[in-house]
Amino acid sequence: MNYRGKSLAFGGSTHIMGVLNVTPDSFSDGGAYLDVNCAITHAKTMVAEGATIIDIGGESSRPGSEPVTAEIELNRVLPVIHALASEQLDVPLSIDTTKAVVAEQALEAGAHIINDITALRGDAAMAHVAAEMEAGVILMHMKGIPRTMQRAPQYENVVEEVYEALENWINDAAQNGIDPDRVIIDPGIGFGKTIEQNLQILKHLDVFRQLNKPILIGTSRKSFIGNLLELPVTERGEGTLATVCWAIAHGADIVRVHDVEATVRAARITDALYR
Repeated sequence: MNYRGKSLAFGGSTHIMGVLNVTPDSFSDGGAYLDVNCAITHAKTMVAEGATIIDIGGESSRPGSEPVTAEIELNRVLPVIHALASEQLDVPLSIDTTKAVVAEQALEAGAHIINDITALRGDAAMAHVAAEMEAGVILMHMKGIPRTMQRAPQYENVVEEVYEALENWINDAAQNGIDPDRVIIDPGIGFGKTIEQNLQILKHLDVFRQLNKPILIGTSRKSFIGNLLELPVTERGEGTLATVCWAIAHGADIVRVHDVEATVRAARITDALYR
């Protein structure tokens, strides 16, 4: 797949998406990379460790988070994207945003992929930006909005409902002029789902292969792992790796993580066993 001049091949080794949050309030690393130089250094470190995508976000989407203005988000992400683009890193950059104006300016600055937790539904102009600028698009499933999504989310059958929603949004993207070969799907672990609902999606991840799109899974340090292990966010590394290996074995093409080096090593072994 080609995204604004950067390509990713799927079906061989798993792609590792390194998380770069330039926010003060992300659940795991909020405030760690607000400084542009720190963010650049961290991105280059993740690439050296084996990350094949860098995901840059300027607005936290943790449960209970409050939205920020486009101006604040742009002030956080644009300097980082400009700097990383000038470094000519040999990996695509994704912009984690729900706002079309942020996506557009990020793409102009050098990003290649839009990672939208609302699956293009949060901003009416987002699909047009993605199509017009020939960007890659990650369509993620989320029930509700970050501020309230974890207040007793209800499903009759979480796997079927998430599958049907993603199928509909894939069709919507195509109808809005987005090249089907630029679409990636994400079932949205932790976004409007209970512990058991997250586990059901992971247990039945192979079902989503029927959508014929690369699958991204983001479990890194999330609360369902912390709740199962009764551990704080700083001690969820092993739990994250367990979910990563399971996801790769059951169809994930991309895993979005904070700890790149350990994930790359675990993914190489899992790829050798299952691919």
